[in-house]
Amino acid sequence: MPRLIHLSDLHFGAHEPHLVEAVEARIHEAKPDLVVISGDFTQRARTDQFKDACRFLTRLKDAGHEVLGVPGNHDVPLYDVLRRFLSPLTRYKRYIDDTLCPYHELDGAIVLGINTARSLTFKDGRISHEQMHFIRSTLARSGDKHRILVTHHPLFALPIGEGPALGKAVGRQELALDAIADAGVDLLLAGHNHRASSHSARELATRAGPALVIQAGTATSHRLRDEEQSFNRIDVAGDRVTLTVQSWDGRGFVSGDEQTYAREGDHWRLAKHPVALEHSR
Repeated sequence: MPRLIHLSDLHFGAHEPHLVEAVEARIHEAKPDLVVISGDFTQRARTDQFKDACRFLTRLKDAGHEVLGVPGNHDVPLYDVLRRFLSPLTRYKRYIDDTLCPYHELDGAIVLGINTARSLTFKDGRISHEQMHFIRSTLARSGDKHRILVTHHPLFALPIGEGPALGKAVGRQELALDAIADAGVDLLLAGHNHRASSHSARELATRAGPALVIQAGTATSHRLRDEEQSFNRIDVAGDRVTLTVQSWDGRGFVSGDEQTYAREGDHWRLAKHPVALEHSR
Protein backbone atom coordinates (compact mmCIF):
# COMPACT_ATOMS: atom_id res chain seq x y z
CA MET A 1 0.00 0.00 0.00
CA PRO A 2 1.96 3.06 -1.18
CA ARG A 3 1.89 6.20 0.93
CA LEU A 4 2.58 9.60 -0.57
CA ILE A 5 3.20 12.95 1.05
CA HIS A 6 1.96 15.67 -1.31
CA LEU A 7 3.46 19.13 -0.77
CA SER A 8 3.02 22.20 -2.90
CA ASP A 9 3.82 25.91 -3.10
CA LEU A 10 6.77 25.93 -0.71
CA HIS A 11 7.74 29.43 -1.92
CA PHE A 12 11.24 29.56 -0.47
CA GLY A 13 11.92 33.27 -0.14
CA ALA A 14 8.41 33.78 1.27
CA HIS A 15 8.62 30.84 3.66
CA GLU A 16 8.59 30.44 7.42
CA PRO A 17 11.58 28.45 8.77
CA HIS A 18 9.59 26.95 11.64
CA LEU A 19 7.06 25.58 9.13
CA VAL A 20 9.83 24.00 7.06
CA GLU A 21 11.13 22.31 10.20
CA ALA A 22 7.65 21.13 11.14
CA VAL A 23 7.01 19.73 7.65
CA GLU A 24 10.23 17.75 7.79
CA ALA A 25 9.33 16.34 11.21
CA ARG A 26 5.89 15.29 10.00
CA ILE A 27 7.33 13.62 6.92
CA HIS A 28 9.74 11.61 9.06
CA GLU A 29 6.79 10.47 11.22
CA ALA A 30 4.66 9.49 8.21
CA LYS A 31 7.39 7.37 6.55
CA PRO A 32 6.08 7.87 3.01
CA ASP A 33 7.16 5.83 0.01
CA LEU A 34 7.39 9.04 -2.01
CA VAL A 35 7.31 12.79 -1.35
CA VAL A 36 5.60 14.61 -4.23
CA ILE A 37 6.08 18.39 -4.60
CA SER A 38 3.76 20.00 -7.13
CA GLY A 39 5.65 23.17 -7.94
CA ASP A 40 6.51 26.67 -6.78
CA PHE A 41 9.66 25.73 -4.89
CA THR A 42 10.62 29.42 -4.85
CA GLN A 43 9.00 32.82 -4.60
CA ARG A 44 10.90 34.59 -7.38
CA ALA A 45 13.22 31.96 -8.91
CA ARG A 46 16.31 33.59 -7.41
CA THR A 47 19.50 31.66 -6.80
CA ASP A 48 19.41 32.01 -3.01
CA GLN A 49 15.81 30.78 -2.95
CA PHE A 50 16.66 27.76 -5.07
CA LYS A 51 19.60 27.04 -2.75
CA ASP A 52 17.22 27.04 0.24
CA ALA A 53 14.89 24.68 -1.61
CA CYS A 54 17.83 22.47 -2.57
CA ARG A 55 18.96 22.23 1.07
CA PHE A 56 15.42 21.20 2.05
CA LEU A 57 15.39 18.46 -0.59
CA THR A 58 18.86 17.30 0.41
CA ARG A 59 17.77 16.90 4.02
CA LEU A 60 14.78 14.82 2.93
CA LYS A 61 16.92 12.61 0.68
CA ASP A 62 19.62 12.23 3.33
CA ALA A 63 16.89 10.99 5.68
CA GLY A 64 16.02 8.28 3.15
CA HIS A 65 12.99 9.83 1.44
CA GLU A 66 12.37 9.53 -2.30
CA VAL A 67 11.26 12.83 -3.85
CA LEU A 68 9.53 13.74 -7.12
CA GLY A 69 8.87 17.37 -8.06
CA VAL A 70 7.70 19.55 -10.94
CA PRO A 71 8.26 23.29 -11.54
CA GLY A 72 5.65 25.95 -10.88
CA ASN A 73 5.14 29.38 -12.42
CA HIS A 74 7.09 31.00 -9.55
CA ASP A 75 10.09 28.89 -10.51
CA VAL A 76 10.31 30.86 -13.77
CA PRO A 77 11.97 34.30 -13.34
CA LEU A 78 9.42 37.11 -13.44
CA TYR A 79 11.46 40.33 -13.60
CA ASP A 80 14.64 39.00 -15.24
CA VAL A 81 13.16 39.18 -18.73
CA LEU A 82 16.15 37.78 -20.63
CA ARG A 83 16.43 34.76 -18.37
CA ARG A 84 12.65 34.34 -18.37
CA PHE A 85 12.55 33.78 -22.13
CA LEU A 86 16.02 32.44 -22.93
CA SER A 87 16.67 30.08 -20.01
CA PRO A 88 13.55 30.05 -17.79
CA LEU A 89 14.26 26.85 -15.87
CA THR A 90 18.06 26.76 -15.82
CA ARG A 91 18.22 27.38 -12.06
CA TYR A 92 15.46 24.86 -11.43
CA LYS A 93 17.40 22.22 -13.35
CA ARG A 94 20.61 23.07 -11.50
CA TYR A 95 19.25 23.06 -7.95
CA ILE A 96 16.07 20.94 -8.02
CA ASP A 97 16.00 18.41 -10.86
CA ASP A 98 17.33 18.40 -14.41
CA THR A 99 14.29 16.34 -15.43
CA LEU A 100 11.12 18.36 -16.05
CA CYS A 101 8.92 15.29 -16.52
CA PRO A 102 10.07 12.96 -13.72
CA TYR A 103 8.86 9.38 -13.35
CA HIS A 104 8.83 7.13 -10.30
CA GLU A 105 7.62 3.57 -9.88
CA LEU A 106 6.18 2.30 -6.60
CA ASP A 107 4.73 -1.00 -5.46
CA GLY A 108 1.19 -0.63 -6.80
CA ALA A 109 1.52 2.79 -8.43
CA ILE A 110 3.46 4.81 -10.97
CA VAL A 111 3.90 8.57 -10.65
CA LEU A 112 4.56 10.89 -13.59
CA GLY A 113 5.26 14.61 -13.33
CA ILE A 114 4.56 17.11 -16.12
CA ASN A 115 5.88 20.68 -16.31
CA THR A 116 3.01 23.15 -16.88
CA ALA A 117 5.00 26.38 -16.22
CA ARG A 118 5.53 28.63 -19.24
CA SER A 119 7.54 31.78 -19.95
CA LEU A 120 4.76 33.45 -21.91
CA THR A 121 2.28 33.51 -19.03
CA PHE A 122 2.78 35.10 -15.62
CA LYS A 123 0.79 32.56 -13.64
CA ASP A 124 -1.28 30.32 -15.91
CA GLY A 125 -0.23 26.85 -17.00
CA ARG A 126 -0.26 24.91 -20.24
CA ILE A 127 0.28 21.38 -21.51
CA SER A 128 1.85 20.83 -24.94
CA HIS A 129 0.88 18.26 -27.55
CA GLU A 130 4.22 16.54 -26.97
CA GLN A 131 3.46 16.24 -23.26
CA MET A 132 0.02 14.78 -23.99
CA HIS A 133 1.67 12.12 -26.15
CA PHE A 134 4.21 11.51 -23.39
CA ILE A 135 1.42 11.02 -20.82
CA ARG A 136 -0.32 8.48 -23.03
CA SER A 137 2.81 6.55 -23.97
CA THR A 138 4.36 6.50 -20.50
CA LEU A 139 1.26 5.53 -18.55
CA ALA A 140 0.32 2.88 -21.11
CA ARG A 141 3.18 0.82 -19.68
CA SER A 142 1.77 0.80 -16.15
CA GLY A 143 -0.14 -2.47 -16.31
CA ASP A 144 -2.59 -2.75 -13.42
CA LYS A 145 -0.80 -0.19 -11.23
CA HIS A 146 -2.46 3.05 -10.17
CA ARG A 147 -1.56 5.91 -12.51
CA ILE A 148 -0.75 9.18 -10.75
CA LEU A 149 -0.12 12.43 -12.65
CA VAL A 150 1.48 15.46 -10.97
CA THR A 151 1.26 19.02 -12.31
CA HIS A 152 1.63 22.42 -10.71
CA HIS A 153 -1.43 23.94 -12.34
CA PRO A 154 -4.75 22.17 -11.86
CA LEU A 155 -6.39 20.91 -15.04
CA PHE A 156 -9.69 22.40 -13.87
CA ALA A 157 -11.13 25.63 -12.54
CA LEU A 158 -11.98 24.41 -9.04
CA PRO A 159 -15.10 25.21 -7.00
CA ILE A 160 -14.75 26.77 -3.54
CA GLY A 161 -17.69 25.70 -1.40
CA GLU A 162 -20.86 27.05 -2.98
CA GLY A 163 -19.01 29.94 -4.64
CA PRO A 164 -17.61 30.34 -8.13
CA ALA A 165 -14.72 28.27 -9.43
CA LEU A 166 -11.21 29.43 -8.51
CA GLY A 167 -8.61 30.19 -11.13
CA LYS A 168 -8.34 29.12 -14.74
CA ALA A 169 -8.12 25.65 -16.18
CA VAL A 170 -4.77 24.67 -17.67
CA GLY A 171 -4.23 25.73 -21.29
CA ARG A 172 -5.50 23.22 -23.90
CA GLN A 173 -7.70 21.78 -21.18
CA GLU A 174 -9.99 19.71 -23.40
CA LEU A 175 -7.11 18.03 -25.19
CA ALA A 176 -5.33 17.47 -21.85
CA LEU A 177 -8.47 15.86 -20.42
CA ASP A 178 -8.66 13.56 -23.42
CA ALA A 179 -5.05 12.54 -22.78
CA ILE A 180 -5.58 11.71 -19.11
CA ALA A 181 -8.77 9.82 -19.93
CA ASP A 182 -7.02 7.81 -22.65
CA ALA A 183 -4.11 7.09 -20.28
CA GLY A 184 -6.48 5.95 -17.51
CA VAL A 185 -5.09 8.38 -14.92
CA ASP A 186 -6.38 7.50 -11.44
CA LEU A 187 -5.07 10.44 -9.39
CA LEU A 188 -4.34 14.04 -10.40
CA LEU A 189 -2.15 15.90 -7.89
CA ALA A 190 -1.63 19.67 -8.21
CA GLY A 191 -1.25 22.91 -6.27
CA HIS A 192 -1.07 26.58 -7.35
CA ASN A 193 -4.27 27.76 -5.63
CA HIS A 194 -2.96 27.44 -2.04
CA ARG A 195 -6.11 25.55 -1.05
CA ALA A 196 -6.58 21.90 -0.14
CA SER A 197 -9.46 20.07 -1.82
CA SER A 198 -10.51 16.81 -3.45
CA HIS A 199 -13.02 16.09 -6.21
CA SER A 200 -14.03 13.39 -8.62
CA ALA A 201 -12.95 14.61 -12.06
CA ARG A 202 -16.35 13.54 -13.39
CA GLU A 203 -17.92 16.24 -11.25
CA LEU A 204 -15.69 18.91 -12.83
CA ALA A 205 -15.75 17.93 -16.50
CA THR A 206 -17.65 15.12 -18.16
CA ARG A 207 -14.80 14.20 -20.52
CA ALA A 208 -12.18 14.03 -17.77
CA GLY A 209 -12.18 10.26 -17.28
CA PRO A 210 -12.04 8.37 -14.00
CA ALA A 211 -9.61 10.46 -11.95
CA LEU A 212 -9.59 11.68 -8.37
CA VAL A 213 -8.43 15.30 -8.25
CA ILE A 214 -6.39 16.18 -5.14
CA GLN A 215 -5.16 19.72 -4.50
CA ALA A 216 -2.55 20.63 -1.89
CA GLY A 217 -2.43 23.90 0.00
CA THR A 218 0.76 25.82 0.64
CA ALA A 219 2.95 23.94 3.10
CA THR A 220 5.55 26.48 4.23
CA SER A 221 4.66 29.92 2.85
CA HIS A 222 3.00 32.88 4.55
CA ARG A 223 1.16 33.60 1.27
CA LEU A 224 -2.22 32.27 2.44
CA ARG A 225 -5.67 32.29 0.84
CA ASP A 226 -8.21 32.01 3.63
CA GLU A 227 -6.82 28.80 5.12
CA GLU A 228 -3.81 27.77 7.16
CA GLN A 229 -0.74 26.02 5.78
CA SER A 230 -1.28 22.37 4.93
CA PHE A 231 -0.16 19.39 2.90
CA ASN A 232 -1.59 15.95 2.10
CA ARG A 233 -0.95 12.40 3.16
CA ILE A 234 -2.32 9.98 0.56
CA ASP A 235 -2.64 6.22 1.08
CA VAL A 236 -3.46 4.04 -1.91
CA ALA A 237 -4.91 0.59 -1.27
CA GLY A 238 -6.56 -1.36 -4.08
CA ASP A 239 -9.64 0.50 -5.29
CA ARG A 240 -9.53 2.93 -2.34
CA VAL A 241 -7.59 6.12 -1.70
CA THR A 242 -7.45 7.74 1.73
CA LEU A 243 -6.62 11.44 1.92
CA THR A 244 -5.60 13.00 5.22
CA VAL A 245 -4.86 16.73 5.18
CA GLN A 246 -2.05 17.77 7.53
CA SER A 247 -2.95 21.26 8.78
CA TRP A 248 -0.94 23.78 10.78
CA ASP A 249 -2.53 24.48 14.17
CA GLY A 250 -0.01 27.06 15.38
CA ARG A 251 2.25 24.49 17.04
CA GLY A 252 2.60 21.71 14.52
CA PHE A 253 0.98 19.89 11.65
CA VAL A 254 -1.93 17.71 12.74
CA SER A 255 -4.05 15.20 10.85
CA GLY A 256 -7.56 16.19 9.85
CA ASP A 257 -10.38 13.74 9.24
CA GLU A 258 -9.56 10.91 6.88
CA GLN A 259 -11.48 10.96 3.61
CA THR A 260 -11.57 7.58 1.91
CA TYR A 261 -12.62 7.47 -1.73
CA ALA A 262 -13.75 4.25 -3.37
CA ARG A 263 -13.55 3.64 -7.10
CA GLU A 264 -16.96 2.69 -8.49
CA GLY A 265 -16.68 2.10 -12.21
CA ASP A 266 -15.55 5.39 -13.74
CA HIS A 267 -16.26 7.52 -10.66
CA TRP A 268 -14.66 8.11 -7.26
CA ARG A 269 -17.08 8.42 -4.33
CA LEU A 270 -16.59 9.02 -0.62
CA ALA A 271 -16.68 5.63 1.06
CA LYS A 272 -19.06 5.06 3.95
CA HIS A 273 -16.51 3.00 5.86
CA PRO A 274 -12.91 4.31 5.89
CA VAL A 275 -10.09 1.80 5.60
CA ALA A 276 -7.94 1.13 8.66
CA LEU A 277 -4.46 2.27 7.67
CA GLU A 278 -1.43 0.14 8.33
CA HIS A 279 1.88 1.34 6.95
CA SER A 280 5.47 0.51 7.65
CA ARG A 281 8.62 1.39 5.76
